[in-house]
Amino acid sequence: MHAPADEGFVEKKTQFNLWYFVIATIAVLYMADAWKQFRQVEPIPYSEFQKLLAAGKVKEIAILDNYIQGTLVSPGADGRDKFITTRVEIDLARDLEKYNVKFTGVVQSTWLKDLLGWVIPALVFFGIWMFVMRRFAEKQGLGGGFMAIGKSKAKIYMESDTKVTFNDVAGVDEAKEELQEVVNFLKSPQDYSRLGGRLPKGVLLVGPPGTGKTLLARAVAGEAAVPFLSISGSEFVEMFVGVGAARVRDLFEQARQKAPAIIFIDELDALGRARGAFGGMGGHDEKEQTLNQLLVEMDGFDPSAGLVLLAATNRPEILDPALLRAGRFDRQVLVDRPDRVGRVQILNVHLKKVRLGSDVSPQEIAALTPGFSGADLANLVNEAALLATRRHAQAVEMQDFNSGVERIVAGLEKKNRLLNPHERRVVAYHEMGHALVAAALPGSDPVHKISIIPRGVGALGYTIQRPTEDRFLMTRAELENKMAVLLGGRAAEHIVFQHLSTGAADDLQKVTDIARSMVMRYGMDPTLGHVAYESERRSFLPDLGRPGNDRSYSDETACEIDHAVRSLIEKTFERAVQLLAERRSILEAGAKQLLEQETITEKDLAALVQSAPGGEAAPA
Repeated sequence: MHAPADEGFVEKKTQFNLWYFVIATIAVLYMADAWKQFRQVEPIPYSEFQKLLAAGKVKEIAILDNYIQGTLVSPGADGRDKFITTRVEIDLARDLEKYNVKFTGVVQSTWLKDLLGWVIPALVFFGIWMFVMRRFAEKQGLGGGFMAIGKSKAKIYMESDTKVTFNDVAGVDEAKEELQEVVNFLKSPQDYSRLGGRLPKGVLLVGPPGTGKTLLARAVAGEAAVPFLSISGSEFVEMFVGVGAARVRDLFEQARQKAPAIIFIDELDALGRARGAFGGMGGHDEKEQTLNQLLVEMDGFDPSAGLVLLAATNRPEILDPALLRAGRFDRQVLVDRPDRVGRVQILNVHLKKVRLGSDVSPQEIAALTPGFSGADLANLVNEAALLATRRHAQAVEMQDFNSGVERIVAGLEKKNRLLNPHERRVVAYHEMGHALVAAALPGSDPVHKISIIPRGVGALGYTIQRPTEDRFLMTRAELENKMAVLLGGRAAEHIVFQHLSTGAADDLQKVTDIARSMVMRYGMDPTLGHVAYESERRSFLPDLGRPGNDRSYSDETACEIDHAVRSLIEKTFERAVQLLAERRSILEAGAKQLLEQETITEKDLAALVQSAPGGEAAPA
């Protein structure tokens, strides 16, 4: 299977060795000729030549352009009978005829010297040029230099190198079932053609970053025990026009030679962006050529030959529709963030690599990490192990995982960020406002921890809630409760200090997003009716899909939307103020305790609410 590549390599190596041999032969001949002349011909001064001429010791000479070569009548004392001297005399023929010496004119042959004078500088220049271009190509990521610029840069993993199976992938059982069909086809393709069916040519893995799309693709190769050609979409496009299309052709040619095999293109959105969507960007034509070549190759290969194309992206909304039509990437597999059961399975995989304490519970860790992807959970386990190592513990305990969650969610502790006493009081009342509103509202997630230790870039304090279960649907009442919890900190500042601070900026942003979604996407405002004024956000990335200037409603409707959002937030804020005003004593006691301890746990908050007058009436 690898014979053609090996023979080409040997042939190239032999060609270079032949050139070395030719150059060495010419150099040896040139040096041998010079050495022969030096051995047989004695250079003498022109004055001595005149004396030999006058003494009748010169037999014959050959006159060159700049030199005179001659033969003596008899060898000299050193045994040499030939000489050479630099030509000086102008009227040399008259003197030679006077002394009766035979002489002839000789045209000097300088072909070897002229040849080397041209060839050697050219070879030196060519060698320097090749060295510079190779270094430039390496810096540009062109691998073997400009001669290999059109070659695919895919990393080829043989079945023994992949070392990843479905046992190493957890939390995405549905995606594994979909891809198990690809594995079965690669193992026994004749079973799938028995009834006339065919395997999809391309399988597109779609999902948020860090959910294990690349790991799943490698697991398919490991399960099927076939070669795995992996390449990123950005590696197809270079600064030279036509390089991407050439690399696509070379990639599929390599895969055909190694079939059955799997081609995996990671970050397909870098290559398969919709044509004409971003025409003002540079390199647009080159990207379109590369995409067109990929479409042609996908139409040209036969999946019955044992070639399967996998790709992964977290931005499916910008892919060209021609990629997603039937016959190309005609199957999409969603690799979403894991639910609670999936998080437990993922944690069980990663917890095998660390030494655990007796109090560590994967179910409890999974409850602390809603919305975490597989990569986030792997990072959490690593952070917990580092924290345990830092405190010189013998095993990783549950407190390390709690600290790891806080570090990932809220950021690194900034204990050296000193606040003045007034700022600390404001932060303490603010965080207790969040916690008390959450404790007062039924159905809210229980408060796990309250702290006034600054964390991250701008967080002067934080309140962490722990969901009891994963939620996929929320009612208007539940969304309003969530908004009230977010506004609880600002309401506490309003009650205690009769002024507002900048500490609620992030809370206001989240509240506004929830209120605008309720009005524009969920149709929860009775005045505007059951109408969606904003389309569903298809992107898995947080900054994409926000409403822009291309709205589909009038200015009057926009004014109504703004009024509805503002009215919803104002009513929720008044509700939070009322809840805290009824629990003013608990707020004061909790803020005082928070200023003393800097941190309050779930148990401390429950005890505080129960011990306060009238606290037993507040739902926990």
